[in-house]
Amino acid sequence: MLSEPMTLYKLMCLYMLKQVNFPLTNTQLSDFFLNKEYTSYFTLQQVLNELLETGLIRTEASHNNTLYEITDDGEETLFFFENKISPAIVEDMDAYLKENRIMLRNEVAMIADYYKSTHKDYVVHCEVREAKSTLIHLEVSVPDAQQAEKMCGMWKEKSQEIYAFVMKALLDEKKKK
Repeated sequence: MLSEPMTLYKLMCLYMLKQVNFPLTNTQLSDFFLNKEYTSYFTLQQVLNELLETGLIRTEASHNNTLYEITDDGEETLFFFENKISPAIVEDMDAYLKENRIMLRNEVAMIADYYKSTHKDYVVHCEVREAKSTLIHLEVSVPDAQQAEKMCGMWKEKSQEIYAFVMKALLDEKKKK
């Protein structure tokens, strides 16, 4: 086991990100570390920032959360130091990921965000992902922030229906003229 707690927390974050084939949110990582009482929220944020600064993880900003993913350098670092994490901690992380895998994946599978464009309207960006692949990417312009916010809120509920509609409409040979 490591004597330096910050190094251990970094290795734990890298381990968790390596074990899944999708990014984890700040909230998901925090949930594990705080519920298991490994460290405080502020220490975890410092750990994540240091991992980001050293290029061991990368982030993607979402409307309401930050997504973290391990980099190749992070995987290489973990390869060399993974044995420094105690078996009990590995067991805790594996159990958490196994127990929550579907919920964790579903939380990051549907992404919705918006931003103000240069044309004074708002662009709503919606995606459905599976593992590291994007199944559908949709951008829609709307006139105001309220509509953009509403569309983002509805995306999780309607994305599967919209994806199915698009696939059917684009692949339906019967409608060709």
